[in-house]
Amino acid sequence: MQCQDCTIFGHDLRRPIADYLEDGIYELRIKHRRLHYRILYSFVGQQIVLLTHGIIKEQRIPPKEIQLARERREKWQTNPKLHTYEGDL
Repeated sequence: MQCQDCTIFGHDLRRPIADYLEDGIYELRIKHRRLHYRILYSFVGQQIVLLTHGIIKEQRIPPKEIQLARERREKWQTNPKLHTYEGDL
């Protein structure tokens, strides 16, 4: 699969590119050289993918990282405007 598959498959994207962790939290899996990068995210409805944060993975995704993703998703759901960046990158 290639990156454009992300837009085609959305919720159905699975290993090796993405994986479901738990409680609506997913990981986008990126490997560069010997490093394994993970971007944790959730789906909010049909149109929004909420990227919570990224980590460099060594073994398993630590439970504290999954909890952080949950907390950030809850903050966004409570007040989306406060937790949304709308400027230039």
